[in-house]
Amino acid sequence: MRGLAAVLEGRVIRAASISRPAMRWPFPEGLAARLAGASVEGFRRRAKYMLMRLSGGDSVLIHLGMSGRMVARRVEDLPNEPIAHEHFAMETEEGIRVGFVDPRRFGSVDLVRTASEDQHRLLAGLGPEPLEEAFTPALLSVALAGKQTPIKAALLDQKVVAGLGNIYVSEALYRARISPRRVAASVAGARTVRLVPAIKAVLEESIAAGGSSLRDYVHADGGIGFFQERFRVYDREGLPCEACPGLPACEGIKRIVQSGRASFYCPRLQR
Repeated sequence: MRGLAAVLEGRVIRAASISRPAMRWPFPEGLAARLAGASVEGFRRRAKYMLMRLSGGDSVLIHLGMSGRMVARRVEDLPNEPIAHEHFAMETEEGIRVGFVDPRRFGSVDLVRTASEDQHRLLAGLGPEPLEEAFTPALLSVALAGKQTPIKAALLDQKVVAGLGNIYVSEALYRARISPRRVAASVAGARTVRLVPAIKAVLEESIAAGGSSLRDYVHADGGIGFFQERFRVYDREGLPCEACPGLPACEGIKRIVQSGRASFYCPRLQR
């Protein structure tokens, strides 16, 4: 979102184009026509959604999905042939083209009135933002109370807390010394005092590092993120835990599958 804001905020969209009728869901009817001539007034993020606010009172709701990326290039630098898997694009009056490239088409684009953003069907049921001051141990304790699912699954539930993904939950639980197997209700209380700061720290460090580029993710300028170089447990199965003495006391980081997602943790340290 920050990369898009740098090239689009304050600019006028000269034209927009759509190359297919749908990605995860159909594109809004008349989307290209409604964007043409509008100026970009600002951006907002809610969970994993970006909201590009336009003059005239519309917001473009964008979700990258599993493999999507928004890439900005100068028009004169574009190849002569069509860009592979580019399904939606916008061009500014200054000659910048921003294209939504998504090989798997799990991403989505929608239009919503800016004044009604939080009533959109994809946003209405979301939980609190983890980086806001209001996200406190007390608030998380209330959300976890009575939940008998593993804490890993509870934190991935967007109704509990918005925007957390698989990588960052694994990393936060490691820092908080909480097992991903632990029942969520048992985390409510004292353990959330460790968990909430760990969540915030992991997210802030990842944002500063530009995110995690494991397969498809790139910035708007085509660059990659570097937080994967700072993983302490994620994708480190069998490697030593940095906080443990090693063999024989600790056999290293383990990998388990929970609800179809990989979890990485140190069984000795995380209880």
